[in-house]
Amino acid sequence: MNGKRREIWIKADVGTWAEKKSRITTGLESGVDGVLVVEADIAKVTELGHLKIAAFASDSEIESESESGTGEADIVVYGAGSEGDGTTQIPSEIADSDVLNALKSSFGTKLNAGYVELRGKKYEQFAVDIADYCNYVIVIGKDWKIIPLENIIAELQHKDAKVIAGVQSAEEAMTAFETLEYGADGVLLDTDDVSEIKRTVEMRDASEMGKMPLSSARITKVEEREMGDRVCVDTCSLMTLGEGMLVGSQSFALFLVHSESEESPYVAARPFRVNAGPVYAYVLVGEKTRYLSELTSGDDVLIVNAEGGTRKAIVGRVKIEKRPLMLVEAEVEGEEKRKCSIILQNAETIKLMGKTKPISVVDLKEGDEVLVHVTETARHFGIAVEEMVIEK
Repeated sequence: MNGKRREIWIKADVGTWAEKKSRITTGLESGVDGVLVVEADIAKVTELGHLKIAAFASDSEIESESESGTGEADIVVYGAGSEGDGTTQIPSEIADSDVLNALKSSFGTKLNAGYVELRGKKYEQFAVDIADYCNYVIVIGKDWKIIPLENIIAELQHKDAKVIAGVQSAEEAMTAFETLEYGADGVLLDTDDVSEIKRTVEMRDASEMGKMPLSSARITKVEEREMGDRVCVDTCSLMTLGEGMLVGSQSFALFLVHSESEESPYVAARPFRVNAGPVYAYVLVGEKTRYLSELTSGDDVLIVNAEGGTRKAIVGRVKIEKRPLMLVEAEVEGEEKRKCSIILQNAETIKLMGKTKPISVVDLKEGDEVLVHVTETARHFGIAVEEMVIEK
């Protein structure tokens, strides 16, 4: 899949409030992006937690071409009946459509969406035509599979409107995300199955995990140094064997510093922590690097595993303390050998990821091989740039 963030909305516009509440709370706990409800439920959803709320416009709002939208909804949805029964009406002339007029009136004043059930070719064309006046086009297939969605995605891929496809399972969601490679921008999940909601989010997140190319570097020097200020990064995520963060003294070569996820005879495992290095060191946080000393609670960092798989984590706490240090130098193979280095705390629990297992810095020796991420570009304020920079 391409690199765009896919949205998952929960359909919770029909049934009793208890039934709708079960869907919404499961979605909140699982990490969905939004929920589609009727106007009367907006306040109730707000009380449950922070979530993007899309709500159907009432009949009066459609007829009056309201500019203010529905209640406190983030997105006003036009095209279905006021009870969300999916009764999209396709007029003989789209230009005369009350729905189209309402979309035109609200567009630019509040986020809006057009809701279309695909019951034939004219409904498919209607979804394409309203896209010029929508932030989102929600398409629900009754007897459709892939072809109508392919047609709509192909037509709208160069427009600003996002396509939200109606689905009923995680497998259908992944199909929508992968259609024509470009895929739908999001899905509207209609299910009472709690496990299916969680599975859809898990599958979406796993599919969006990026890959970070890793190479081997051969250790050329390990030397004890004196005291310095080193940084522990405690995250809001648990890491497993093989996972850590990319840290280094030079931006062109960042070492995979292993998390404290392994048990030790000296201290208990702390799988949420990476004892990352001294205050000056670079850490990769996405497309950019930052200095370890800059990180603070609430920041995003990048967790990387030994296969190069990546995921984001939130920094919960940063601890800076004086500790004895260890200088580690290495050589990266390539067209020409390049020297790189990292300084770490001198302790048994601090490890670099080797080719097959983590290696403690106190056990590192010349000739050992560790994993590094190598780039060909220098960095300016953490952003990769093509320029001449010498780092030693």
